Amino acid sequence: MIPNEDRPFPAALAAAMAVRLDCMGEDGVDFEPYESFLTADETTDWLRSWTGNSDLTGDDFRVFGQDGTGGYAAFWLIRPGRELAEQPVVFMGSEGETGVVARDLGTFLWLLADGFGPWEAAAFYEPEPDWTPRVNEDLAAIAEQHAPACHASAATIVAQAAQEFPDFDDTIMGLCR
Repeated sequence: MIPNEDRPFPAALAAAMAVRLDCMGEDGVDFEPYESFLTADETTDWLRSWTGNSDLTGDDFRVFGQDGTGGYAAFWLIRPGRELAEQPVVFMGSEGETGVVARDLGTFLWLLADGFGPWEAAAFYEPEPDWTPRVNEDLAAIAEQHAPACHASAATIVAQAAQEFPDFDDTIMGLCR
């Protein structure tokens, strides 16, 4: 396992999470960012609990936030040899919901800028009836600075992620006991 000291946030994620911390509860987005990744032990404990599989480690995930019910947002380390920022962002909900919400950090930044959190992206086709996403200009500035070539709408980002990783749910459910 990798100690948490060796698991720093990429600069773009750190900047976006700082903005999210400042606007939590003000924009209707159900996303509580962390100030650092969960430790390797915490990630393993979570994944084992979520799947009921005590043989797993959390080495394939870097958890960086949660929704109000305890569902986690994480990088899924599925692309061997690629940087963390090039890995997809996933959501694994407290009630068994799963979804790849962005293909990489750059698209995730634009998802946040468009007014969506990981839960809202995973539930994109069944949003809360009274919820309306609102563009966050501060997050848009971070996305523009760190990932200008990734600019797309939340709908496009979610659709592209689902298209690239259509088997995520089956993969995760296959780990469950």
